[in-house]
Amino acid sequence: MTPPTDAHGEPLTLLSVHAHPDDEASKGAGTIAHYAAEGVRSVLVCCTGGEEGDILNPHVDTPEVRSRLTAVRAEELQASADAIGFAAVHLLGYRDSGMVGSEANAHPDSFAAAPLDEAVERLVRIIRRERPQVVISYPDERQWYAHPDHLRVHEITLPAFEAAGDPARFTDAGEVWQPSKLYWSGFSFRRILAIDDAYRRSGEESPYAERIAQFPAEPRQEPPTTLVDVGHYLHVRRAALLAHRTQIDPDSHWMRVSDDLLREVFPWDEYVLARSLVTTGVPEGEPETDLFAGLRATVTTASGGGG
Repeated sequence: MTPPTDAHGEPLTLLSVHAHPDDEASKGAGTIAHYAAEGVRSVLVCCTGGEEGDILNPHVDTPEVRSRLTAVRAEELQASADAIGFAAVHLLGYRDSGMVGSEANAHPDSFAAAPLDEAVERLVRIIRRERPQVVISYPDERQWYAHPDHLRVHEITLPAFEAAGDPARFTDAGEVWQPSKLYWSGFSFRRILAIDDAYRRSGEESPYAERIAQFPAEPRQEPPTTLVDVGHYLHVRRAALLAHRTQIDPDSHWMRVSDDLLREVFPWDEYVLARSLVTTGVPEGEPETDLFAGLRATVTTASGGGG
């Protein structure tokens, strides 16, 4: 397969930034699998090692696993990345900061405690090395999940997106490269309601019921600008989640709705286009269906004349 390219002949590359091992499986796994099948190179940046994560699957809660949990989570991350189709995995090198208010927030090696410029430079180095046209990161998630590491991912990605192409910034961090588009991964209330309904239709307890109850009215959200159809790759998402065997109990209610039903009720990954340096060509008011809209090489067909 010949890799697709941009207008300058550069191979299309997507770089996705996540906070912990398993985030790459629950956020956008179908998107990465979709593009991997097309030959697009996808790169994962995981900012922490997930050291504060507990063992949530009783089937693997053993002394041996607990004694080497950090190594086990790294192994799970690689297995998940392989299942999804990531071509490379980069660790930003920070420690899991734990939940809001925990002692881990102040750990000197934690992501939350890291100097902002230091973390931005580490991400800039990876962006310049991998040369992605598209970068995916997190929105400001205070409304949904105010984990310090998720907020930190948001805080470093936009500065890194802008600095990677600036020759005056981080001059020792490699040859400059300017990505063209930056997206926030989305999870709209509309999507939550659709999946909640799927659980109820299946006669299963919905894992979203408590969260929905927290909002008497639909919360205000920035609407998605981009919907990627991942209906054919939901099995990849499931395999990636199950690769995180310490975090996902295969018998839990999270895994009890079939991919066929999920495909029926909501077969899309959602994104918000946060920055774009290109014209996408998508009519105003319509959602993008391709993260590389406006970036792909235009294929022209030469016509010959008869003589």
